[in-house]
Amino acid sequence: MTVSAARGPGRPTDDVDRRADILAAARREFADRGFDQASVRGIARAAGVDPALVHHYFGSKQDVFVAAVQFPADALRIVQGLFDGDLAEVGSRLVRHFLGVYEHAVQREPVLALLRSAMGQESVATMMREFVTAALIGPAASHLGVPQAEARLRAELAIAQLIGVAMLRYVLKAEPLASASVDELVRRLGPVVQAHFDGTASHISHLAAP
Repeated sequence: MTVSAARGPGRPTDDVDRRADILAAARREFADRGFDQASVRGIARAAGVDPALVHHYFGSKQDVFVAAVQFPADALRIVQGLFDGDLAEVGSRLVRHFLGVYEHAVQREPVLALLRSAMGQESVATMMREFVTAALIGPAASHLGVPQAEARLRAELAIAQLIGVAMLRYVLKAEPLASASVDELVRRLGPVVQAHFDGTASHISHLAAP
């Protein structure tokens, strides 16, 4: 008698791969409801699968979002991990990693497409704002050791600095920013981003000098 191997929780009960169905449903749910209001259960319902199958293929809601919009998943996890080291150097580490992602066309195009869409579509802007808050700003703020409102403001200012640079360098291709080396930008921007995290941004005019 043949004994079938036991299936783990969430494993598909047939040989059909449901990833494409789940991702299509996730894109609709995130677009219709935004990141905060969308849920793994709702995505599963829209895809006609069990919620455990969504977790089996992708993990958390953040992981589903990253896969659905083709956001560079490893880049996001590494950014969150940057705050586990010395916080006095997190500004330079974050700038170098952020620019490193954007320097590769395959990785940056999905992100730039989202930024362009967010500039013209309120639903996309809401979705991205909620995701960036949950996945980047919230975790960054939690490491700063100051009251929540102040920590969130510092983290938002730091992330805004990087997004602004990305728009000018990679979308508008403004010179000489577009042609500057990553090392030069890390040297100039690292102290600025660090000052936002430290809450000393009003005293940094001398730090970015050549």
